[in-house]
Amino acid sequence: MADHQTLRVFIGPDGRGGNLLGVVFNDDSDAPARQAVAAELGYSETVFIDDEHGKVRIFTPSVELPFAGHPLVGTAWLLKSTLLRPPAGDVPAWTEGDFTWIRGRAAWAPGRRTEQYATAAEVDALPAPPPGEGWLYAWAWADEAAGRIRARAFPRRGDGIIEDEATGAAAIILTTELARPLDIHQGTDSQIVTRPGPDGTVDVGGRVAHAQ
Repeated sequence: MADHQTLRVFIGPDGRGGNLLGVVFNDDSDAPARQAVAAELGYSETVFIDDEHGKVRIFTPSVELPFAGHPLVGTAWLLKSTLLRPPAGDVPAWTEGDFTWIRGRAAWAPGRRTEQYATAAEVDALPAPPPGEGWLYAWAWADEAAGRIRARAFPRRGDGIIEDEATGAAAIILTTELARPLDIHQGTDSQIVTRPGPDGTVDVGGRVAHAQ
């Protein structure tokens, strides 16, 4: 197995939750080999660090992604980076208190569809995965005035990731659609915070820790 660390990204305020992330160092293998490592680790995403200048590549168990939120937030926290360079483009990163932030664009995460439900209870009651095909971000207002959202994410790629615990890219898409800051409770116990940024970007932040 490649030299790697495992993090929990978008931890909830009580220290629980968070999406597992593999971060692989010192790996100069090609894309098929990296894909195999990501599949073996079995996390929703695994990051490969290519150089000291922030160049990274992101793999799910079945595909490479040009951009993804929780891998970049976790990598920025781990490396104390101020700039990451996934294939989609340059991604600024910074910290504010306990939160690590990145800035991205909805256009960098195509293929994710959002669907609003009437209540948070309806989102909670969804089977994993719901019927249908394609990447689904199911959400409902928990408190619209306060910008609080209940969400669940279903990649539906057929690669063993039935439900994604916390997804920064989908949160960026939803923030772009709603054009307002959001406080998202996703999955079991995870928290994602977002806010519109300059020039059509979105800032997404969360807490990160090493997995035990």
